[in-house]
Amino acid sequence: MTVRVGFFPHNNSLFVLRHNGILERRLPDVSWVDLRALPQGERPDPRSGLPTVHSDQLFAEGGYDVIGTGFTPPITALGAGHDVVYLGVSGPRTENGRIVVRADSPIREVADLRGHRVGIAHGSWQTTLLLFALDEARLSWADVEPVDTGADAARLFLDGEIDAWTGSYPDLDRVEAQTGLRTLVATEGLFSHPSLWFTSREFAENNRDEVAAIVESLQESDRWITENPRAAAQYFVDDAAARGVDADLDSWERALRTRPFGVNPVDEKFLDEQQRAADLLAANGLLPRTVNVRHAVLPWVNDLVAGTLAARA
Repeated sequence: MTVRVGFFPHNNSLFVLRHNGILERRLPDVSWVDLRALPQGERPDPRSGLPTVHSDQLFAEGGYDVIGTGFTPPITALGAGHDVVYLGVSGPRTENGRIVVRADSPIREVADLRGHRVGIAHGSWQTTLLLFALDEARLSWADVEPVDTGADAARLFLDGEIDAWTGSYPDLDRVEAQTGLRTLVATEGLFSHPSLWFTSREFAENNRDEVAAIVESLQESDRWITENPRAAAQYFVDDAAARGVDADLDSWERALRTRPFGVNPVDEKFLDEQQRAADLLAANGLLPRTVNVRHAVLPWVNDLVAGTLAARA
């Protein structure tokens, strides 16, 4: 069978796996689906909903069977009624991003965000980080004006079109080189911000060998990234150049060196954080229903991932 794997640069592990040929050694018939090339549909106003494109395409004709994303999309999928299951989770990526304002901004703390424009890649981990920060400050989603910035985030921030920004590297490198910043919310201590991988329950249960091959290949590829961060960074730079976008090799290498690689089983701490996010998303009107994230756990998948970690050690 052909296994369809969705990838994009924001999930660094799958993006590198797409280019280094490791998965094809275990699964010769792989179809790589570039998420950026798929129809995105109409994105909801970030004040009233979450984009469901990643989860919808997991089940769609012409979509994919397995995907790696940030923290929020599996919750979105569950909220949309899809029967997804976790394949694994990375370690914390707290160094990868934070909420910043310009150094001369009058915004000094999260409570000062009330009524201000905050840039996010809506539907990603950035939505969750902002929601956690607001909740800690006893604010709600309705108290700020979230702006779905897309690829224009750095420009919008530098031009003053947003007042605060949930930024991540390597984009933050470019902004820090042009203006002074103040960290409003450090991710560490508030949000673990892991990468994760998920699929549909039907695919997992009916294709256990393929699931094992994907997890084993991710472990091997992630080990290669940690040993060869500059070579891995070159994949991102080459991809950007092919799209006519400037990307700095040193910045990408630095970003990859700071990120945890390796696929881990989902644990209670991760599930508690997912549940907290799901509850807050629902309470703030961003999720159509409350969900139980533990319904997305398959014990045999966790055992499989634990076994690949033991083999890697």
